[in-house]
Parts: sequence; structure tokens; C-alpha cells
Amino acid sequence: MLAQQDAHEAERNARLVKAVYVYEAPLRLWHWVNALAITVLAITGYFIGKPLPSIAGDTSAQYVMGWIRFLHFAAAYIFAIGFLGRIYWAIVGNHHARQIFILPIFNRNWWGEVLYELRWYLFLVKEPNKYVGHNPMAQLMMFLFFTVGAVYMILTGFALYGEGLGAGSWADQMFGWVIWVLGGNSLQVHNMHRLGMWVTLCFIIVHIYAAIREDIMSRQSLISTMVSGWRMFKD
Repeated sequence: MLAQQDAHEAERNARLVKAVYVYEAPLRLWHWVNALAITVLAITGYFIGKPLPSIAGDTSAQYVMGWIRFLHFAAAYIFAIGFLGRIYWAIVGNHHARQIFILPIFNRNWWGEVLYELRWYLFLVKEPNKYVGHNPMAQLMMFLFFTVGAVYMILTGFALYGEGLGAGSWADQMFGWVIWVLGGNSLQVHNMHRLGMWVTLCFIIVHIYAAIREDIMSRQSLISTMVSGWRMFKD
């Protein structure tokens, strides 16, 4: 009898869980490789801007800054090639793969949903809207701080890389114009590239916070979705 009562109680308290396949495997792989690349870029980029103190001993046995620069450049290649791959997948993948590249800016309802999501994040409304892909606020922030930000960091980063390789190098020929467009001052481009790093890190902190918050408060999965590809709606 007691077991039957427990079963009835569990049935009353049960919540319906729905699953929708959202993010395809190539997109999920890109997400985590990209996250690792950004982590390496941020750490090594910081030390390139503020080098470590000199280490005692024969310099031929050290090469610390050389390795830091190598890791930075290697991660930059991975980041840039991955971004090109991400653009390709936005073309051939499902419509969720295109969300961070195309904004429905002429849709008044979409802007209304952006404002609603802002109120939700500010704890001004009690219930969130449910979305299969990115919600409108997340879509807008991803476009501004990742898509536009990635283009900015690639252009300024490879412009500085081309300067290091020397005049006439492939990077100088492809990206050297960026330095001149930004005033022709190499130090200024360095500072702008470094500022972009701090803006990106601030965005990542907010991005992680929002993902964890939504997982808990909105009753829909975010973090596990980027692992399995399935979005769970727990209602």
C-alpha cells in the first residue's frame, strides 16, 4: 500500500522531459576546440604583452618566451582555420548553425524578444521563454562579441604576425593593410588587439554564467546540449 502511494506521489511530481536535436557534431567539436584555442591565446597573449622576468642561465637552454610565442601563433592558426570551418558549417549545417551569423534585425518581434530576455536576465520577469536554439539575446551577444569579435581579433592579430614575419610575407600581404587602416601605428594595433582580448574574456565570463544560470533557472539544458547536441526541456 505504501509503495503504491509512493508511486502515485512520484507520478504527480513527475515532469515531462522533451528532447530536440539542435547542435550537430561538427559544430560541437568546433565549440570545444575553439574554447581551448581561446584559452591558450589569452594566456600566452597576456605574457607576450607583459613578458616574464629574465631567467638566469644560458639563453640557449631557456627559450621560454619563444615557446609562449609559438603556442600563441599555433592557437591563432587553429582559431582562424576553425572560424573559416564554422562559416562553412553555417552554410551546410542546420539552421541553428547560422544563428550567430545572421540576425533578423528587421523583425520587430525579434527585438521585442531580445528586450524580454534582457528583463529575464535582470530578474525583472518570473518566467523565461523557451527556444530550441539560441535565445534572441544570446544570438545578439554571440554575433557582436564572438562573430564580429573573432573577425576583429583575426585581422589585428595576423596583421601583427605579418609585421613579425617581415615585409612581403604572405601575412603582410594579406593583412598588412590593417595596420595602415588603424592609423599606421604598430603599437596602437598591439594595444587594440590586447583590448580585444580583455573584451573577449569579459564576454566569456558572462557567457559561462548565463549558460549555468539558464541550465538551472529556465528548465532547459545548455551545457549538456553542447556535449550531446540534444536540448532538454524539463517542464
